[in-house]
Amino acid sequence: MFYSRHVASGRLLEQRPPEETPVWIAALDAVRARQPDWAAAGVQARIAALLRFAERLADAKHELARMVCEEVGRCLRECEAELDKSVELVRYYARLAPQLLQHQTIATQASLSQVRFEPLGVVLAVMPWNYPVWQIIRFAVPALCSGNACVVKPAPSVLRVTQALFDLAGSELPFRPLWLAEADVAEAIARCDALAFTGSTDTGAKLAALAGASLKKSVLELGGSNAFIVLDDADLTQAAADACYSRFRDAGQSCNAAKRIIVTENAADEFTRLFLHECGYLKRGDPMHADTTLAPLHRRDLQLKVHAQVQDAVAHGAELLLGGKLPDDGSTFYPATVLSGITPACRMYREEVFGPAVGIFRARDAADAVRIANDNRFGLGASIYSADHEQAWALAQQIEAGSVFINRHTSSDLRLPFGGVKDSGYGRELSEFGLYEFVNVKSYWQK
Repeated sequence: MFYSRHVASGRLLEQRPPEETPVWIAALDAVRARQPDWAAAGVQARIAALLRFAERLADAKHELARMVCEEVGRCLRECEAELDKSVELVRYYARLAPQLLQHQTIATQASLSQVRFEPLGVVLAVMPWNYPVWQIIRFAVPALCSGNACVVKPAPSVLRVTQALFDLAGSELPFRPLWLAEADVAEAIARCDALAFTGSTDTGAKLAALAGASLKKSVLELGGSNAFIVLDDADLTQAAADACYSRFRDAGQSCNAAKRIIVTENAADEFTRLFLHECGYLKRGDPMHADTTLAPLHRRDLQLKVHAQVQDAVAHGAELLLGGKLPDDGSTFYPATVLSGITPACRMYREEVFGPAVGIFRARDAADAVRIANDNRFGLGASIYSADHEQAWALAQQIEAGSVFINRHTSSDLRLPFGGVKDSGYGRELSEFGLYEFVNVKSYWQK
């Protein structure tokens, strides 16, 4: 069942069953039938249609942000920022795509040889709930620019905002949702030409296996447990403020957040004091209110999972410095929680924590900090705070991650590729690298 629930009140807003198999197959066939004309229209025509969509998206910003706030639970200003970034992504690719999709003439012994970038066909995306507009836009816009058609299996718990997004897309784009039952996902992958997935590592591995069985290209943006490294010579005040923001924004429900704070021994006490001081400013409340900085979690089961990870850490000897108690009001809120003394025996050492809880790890020195950072199955991003830029860059090259930020918390930038290594997935989104993921890089040779 697809549904939307008001996170703060628990009220059911809307629900619908999955589409019957013949219904979604007919919808997919209709999108496929449109794709050749969309590709043949040329990049300028495709961009013009996408820019009109961006204008509609911008005009609906406040209404869509309100929907995201209600059914995901994130703070309203965070939801508004998601809409702003989504609109800017469309405009970014509108500027970039004509140049990047130009034919490239290569000098060979041929009279004419070229590389051209041609669409794969229909790309299926299986998308999560935490950024229900941004995640879809991030995958779809570069794929549509390249001449592909796109279909999306939305997350089950964001029905209303997903439908509103596709209503804005309208019929001008070969782009529609598929309200798939879980049992139909394998068939949908087999019927499409490529797969994009954002979500958990376990689900990503299953979907990648299905795509591989049909020899379909896939791009996976999976979980993260980003290391936030603070060295002796760092600006500890700035590092503490950034760590607090990164860990607790969006109620901690972001794959790219700081999730393991690793501090060298000489800086650990002072950093911890400053970090706890920053956490003291966090304010629980209605996510619609402007002064709320810590929103509820999306679902009860997510809240209970975070709490179980915290309890496990304490049971294995970690010290609870802040939070760690379930509220007694039946809400999905979870307090900002900070622990120290996380050991490899703790679930928090090896698992992603998708909520507002974080462990502070003490490292002997910079080399030990890198060792701890890499002693994890995830490899999405990392941060290093140090006044010695040369040392920070040298350490960054040793970190097993898709991105490393120096003296800043991890985030995504439209101009830079986004993705991970190890259990954080493969492939890249954003930038020119994201544009090229779902194209046939095709060679031409003329005698």
